[in-house]
Amino acid sequence: QIDLLESGGGSVQAGGSLTLSCAASGYPTSSYCMGWFRQAPGKEREGVAVIYRSTGKTTYADFVKGRFTIAQDSGRSLLTLRMDDLQPADTATYYCATKTLSNCARFFDLGAPGRHYWGQGTQVTVSS
Repeated sequence: QIDLLESGGGSVQAGGSLTLSCAASGYPTSSYCMGWFRQAPGKEREGVAVIYRSTGKTTYADFVKGRFTIAQDSGRSLLTLRMDDLQPADTATYYCATKTLSNCARFFDLGAPGRHYWGQGTQVTVSS
């Protein structure tokens, strides 16, 4: 049983910052990726950032590079997403997710074989 519990969403003005957290338990294997997706109303779910748990290697979507930072704690049980310079286009429900992969480059591909495990989501609203 894999459980993911997000926290830290909220409302901010453009240019502000938020940090999301995801508490994880029940890891499938040692070779897994963990990251964040988001989904805005009427839009498809899209990948935001991912970290390979065993090496710490990170990958970001182009639209958040330089603004968002994904990190894990030393015990690998807590994942965070620091979001700076938030813009109204960042308004969405943010989901923590994990998947067993040897290459996290495919983590954002929701059509690839294998299963993502999801948290319940946390809302981020950015006003102009």
